[in-house]
Amino acid sequence: MARAKLPRSPSEGKAGPGDTPAGAAAPEEPHGLSPLLPARGGGSVGSDVGQRVQVEFYVNENTFKERLKLFFIKNQRSSLRIRLFNFSLKLLTCLLYIVRVLLDNPDQGIGCWGCEKYNYTFNGSSSEFHWAPILWVERKMALWVIQVIVATISFLETMLLIYLSYKGNIWEQIFHVSFVLEMINTLPFIITVFWPPLRNLFIPVFLNCWLAKHALENMINDFHRAILRTQSAMFNQVLILFCTLLCLVFTGTCGIQHLERAGGNLNLLTSFYFCIVTFSTVGFGDVTPKIWPSQLLVVILICVTLVVLPLQFEELVYLWMERQKSGGNYSRHRARTEKHVVLCVSSLKIDLLMDFLNEFYAHPRLQQDYYVVILCPSEMDVQVRRVLQIPLWSQRVIYLQGSALKDQDLMRAKMDNGEACFILSSRNEVDRTAADHQTILRAWAVKDFAPNCPLYVQILKPENKFHVKFADHVVCEEECKYAMLALNCICPATSTLITLLVHTSRGQEGQESPEQWQRMYGRCSGNEVYHIRMGDSKFFREYEGKSFTYAAFHAHKKYGVCLIGLKREENKSILLNPGPRHILAASDTCFYINITKEENSAFIFKQEEKQKRRGLAGQALYEGPSRLPVHSIIASMGTVAMDLQNTDCRPSQGGIGGDGSKLTLPTENGSGSRRPSIAPVLELADSSALLPCDLLSDQSEDEVTPSDDEGLSVVEYVKGYPPNSPYIGSSPTLCHLLPVKAPFCCLRLDKGCKHNSYEDAKAYGFKNKLIIVSAETAGNGLYNFIVPLRAYYRSRRELNPIVLLLDNKPDHHFLEAICCFPMVYYMEGSVDNLDSLLQCGIIYADNLVVVDKESTMSAEEDYMADAKTIVNVQTMFRLFPSLSITTELTHPSNMRFMQFRAKDSYSLALSKLEKQERENGSNLAFMFRLPFAAGRVFSISMLDTLLYQSFVKDYMITITRLLLGLDTTPGSGYLCAMKVTEDDLWIRTYGRLFQKLCSSSAEIPIGIYRTECHVFSSEPHDVRAQSQISVNMEDCEDTREAKGPWSTRAASGSGSTHGRHGGSADPVEHPVLRRKSLQWARKLSRKSTKQVGKAPVATDWITQQRLSLYRRSERQELSELVKNRMKHLGLPTTGYDEMNDHHQNTLSYVLINPPPDTRLEPNDIVYLIRSDPLAHVASSSQSRKSSCSNKLSSCNPETRDETQL
Repeated sequence: MARAKLPRSPSEGKAGPGDTPAGAAAPEEPHGLSPLLPARGGGSVGSDVGQRVQVEFYVNENTFKERLKLFFIKNQRSSLRIRLFNFSLKLLTCLLYIVRVLLDNPDQGIGCWGCEKYNYTFNGSSSEFHWAPILWVERKMALWVIQVIVATISFLETMLLIYLSYKGNIWEQIFHVSFVLEMINTLPFIITVFWPPLRNLFIPVFLNCWLAKHALENMINDFHRAILRTQSAMFNQVLILFCTLLCLVFTGTCGIQHLERAGGNLNLLTSFYFCIVTFSTVGFGDVTPKIWPSQLLVVILICVTLVVLPLQFEELVYLWMERQKSGGNYSRHRARTEKHVVLCVSSLKIDLLMDFLNEFYAHPRLQQDYYVVILCPSEMDVQVRRVLQIPLWSQRVIYLQGSALKDQDLMRAKMDNGEACFILSSRNEVDRTAADHQTILRAWAVKDFAPNCPLYVQILKPENKFHVKFADHVVCEEECKYAMLALNCICPATSTLITLLVHTSRGQEGQESPEQWQRMYGRCSGNEVYHIRMGDSKFFREYEGKSFTYAAFHAHKKYGVCLIGLKREENKSILLNPGPRHILAASDTCFYINITKEENSAFIFKQEEKQKRRGLAGQALYEGPSRLPVHSIIASMGTVAMDLQNTDCRPSQGGIGGDGSKLTLPTENGSGSRRPSIAPVLELADSSALLPCDLLSDQSEDEVTPSDDEGLSVVEYVKGYPPNSPYIGSSPTLCHLLPVKAPFCCLRLDKGCKHNSYEDAKAYGFKNKLIIVSAETAGNGLYNFIVPLRAYYRSRRELNPIVLLLDNKPDHHFLEAICCFPMVYYMEGSVDNLDSLLQCGIIYADNLVVVDKESTMSAEEDYMADAKTIVNVQTMFRLFPSLSITTELTHPSNMRFMQFRAKDSYSLALSKLEKQERENGSNLAFMFRLPFAAGRVFSISMLDTLLYQSFVKDYMITITRLLLGLDTTPGSGYLCAMKVTEDDLWIRTYGRLFQKLCSSSAEIPIGIYRTECHVFSSEPHDVRAQSQISVNMEDCEDTREAKGPWSTRAASGSGSTHGRHGGSADPVEHPVLRRKSLQWARKLSRKSTKQVGKAPVATDWITQQRLSLYRRSERQELSELVKNRMKHLGLPTTGYDEMNDHHQNTLSYVLINPPPDTRLEPNDIVYLIRSDPLAHVASSSQSRKSSCSNKLSSCNPETRDETQL
């Protein structure tokens, strides 16, 4: 309450108590007084309006009682000092009691102070005893004075606290246990001051131990309040339990010792021994109380112990269980001496936890130095608890139950001392927007509490990304997902390529497999992106002052590393393949793909090869397989040893098989009087050979001279930035656009309008195959699916129509964003409806992308969330076998059900291999599943490692976004693909292909997507009969190896481990496959006739033929079903391919940065990073464009075709 002091003026000295005086304004404001605004008169005629009133606040605290209460009770620090003093007094009284016992000798006589002393003896055979030894003790004068002083202080303090804490009920305070004990231990000493004979009276001072326990509890509570420590319940309970045990033992020891003065006359040590033996339920019986009072005390103490201790233990166990659930806290001492990161999640699943731990601790320097603190609001489930009890993780991972929105929980996790904070979204939520909102609040809370802690945030919806752009690293799930699925349509298996790049591996997966493709695929999967300063690098230091393309080619030829990009010291932007005009400097940061980083590599130069190369300097470097460089990679203990051949890299000798710098170009069919040669890669870009113009020549031709069959529709496209972005924060990308926005009615594929009457995909007459996307809703992330497919660097002749098959009708905002793109349509329908698929033109489509639906991402059984998607895709796989289907799943473990074959023994062998790799600790155990290796299945959770890896490689998110086309940095290249045809096999090896691309079009290859023919068997009767028939160029002899359940022939992945006819350059012909199939069949027949006890081959062959006929009849039945539905819908049936099932008889996989001696195979698709066509065009004149166009007509088509060499 505040009391107003109103100074009266002299004229108002006689004012009555009911008047409202107005105080005069003081010339100076006293401290603690607040001036008020001028008050109105309120009807008083004589009041002065201009005067101000002074008000003094908190006057109730100025009283003497309140000040004492503030000092003794309310103030935390002073109260803590008072309780510490009280605790010390109680301990002192107990110590004085022990001193008194040690000084007391009953044999010298017993009696009151100043009275005559008598000796009393106890007769053990009689039950009678004297009470005098119990009532009177011997107390020295000095000891009595000290005890009186201490008792007086304690008594006064107790009475003062009673007075200050009085709340109206005095009896409640009087009969309180602590007050009764205080009176028993203090009041008798005060009485002895006035009545001297009672100075030897026994007073149970040892009971002060219970008051000391109570004072200690209050003191600890005040201490925790003073330091603002809230998580101390466990410590308090342990302390209470210990103090209770100690008080019980001390009370029993002192009580029994004193009572036995009239009996056995025990000393303190013997009495203490008796209490310990009794309370521990041992009961030796060598020491026993002799008289009934001491026996009664023992019974009382045992009863009290049986009641008090179980209650204390129950409370302790409860707190311990709660502590196990909440996880306790991360100590401040550990936070200062150790490094830790904090993982904030809304719900922790076992898959998420293991992905994070495996990827985070995959880096050797993090295994010993860093701890992981998990902050999660939900209780730890059984699986997570079981994993965290494993010794591998129990010493590294600390689980805390708490919320990131509470400062107390952030303090428990020591967020302000953390090296990083990972905030992950819950993608299994039905409402993904709400999950993003929770993530945003967590990021804000962490930034507010620990502004210096680096933030790594995962967001689901792209429209919510700008709320957390302050974070150091942000990964938007839907942005990456849709961009990756879009690139899968034009660069097959881009999802697998990116997933392998962002996973940490040593390339040891599959090395024990008899399958060659698995060994090579597993070894190449160990390639990752690393960085190094060029001036400090052995890989690239010798290329300072050279062009980027020159350094990329020679570094790959000499060391086997793939240089993909760099960053200038003065510029923070990362450039992928900046082109041949970029001259390397010592301060540049180089980004390269390799099996390990350069710091962990040992360089071993072979002297004999060095001398041999010097002797053959004028000859071709790639004349045969025996002259190819051998890169043997040994990954052990974090170090890679490379056996390198020191080849001299001179510009005059950089060509292949030429006599000087003038090299003849290959003939059109790859054959001629001499072996084809490849132009050398120049150290510096030739100003006459304008590479970027060569890259732009195709597009210039599109703009000026469109082909006749395409008509004028191509000219109608323009290049520009999309005018309407569906969300804030989308990166602007130059795209192919319509000059005029299409009306919304024209975007509907299956319904005509006043502008056109087309109602199906056939009526539009598209030149290229369709790309169909099946999604539940038209979210803003779907915009990122369209942009990479309409980017300016895509040739207009290669633009595929895009059809969005949506369960729900898109809103006006989304249609406004996509109406500017050419050949983008939508249709309402579901992927599980055959009519919808046929109407959207699935028989004219080359790619179908099935996006995981948000409504099915959560299920009662976690892994059942993909059930509907898997079954629907399996149905389409049977109905349309020639269609390339890319499916997104919620759980990566479910990819084994894609294109499921129940009786395929090869799939069973792959399953065993996956289990074996998982037991070996591989982070990529699922990589050998055929759908994943082929890039036909994808789970966004596999990209979580991108965020985790950014802790060590802060450039990974930027490089991934550049590869996916989400960001377009000026001067940076983009990811594309080219197909190796039969006419390109004269190049023979990947190393020669690298030189061909670098010298002709300045493109950097980073990998190969290889497809091989494969025969899947459905009968596991003979494991050796499961044969994989691979298409080789020269190797046509019989099968040599048959190891394990895999195949009788290893897949020809690299060509470095198989003998080949090096002089042949003829392309592969289809009779090779037929001839090899017959040889395989003949070999099986020879085996069966030689071995006794096996079924005849003829029976097996007949079984296979029957199965083929059965399959064919099933194929025809499905074909009839589809055709009948098409007739019912009025669609033409001519486009339905009823027997094409080449996807079912092939296996595909990705080879990242294969060795230079890897043989090229037909239908190989090479991943390229093509330089930016606009990088050097901004400052060029119009004459340069015209010269490029003139140059194009005379240039060999091998150097300017976008899809072929």
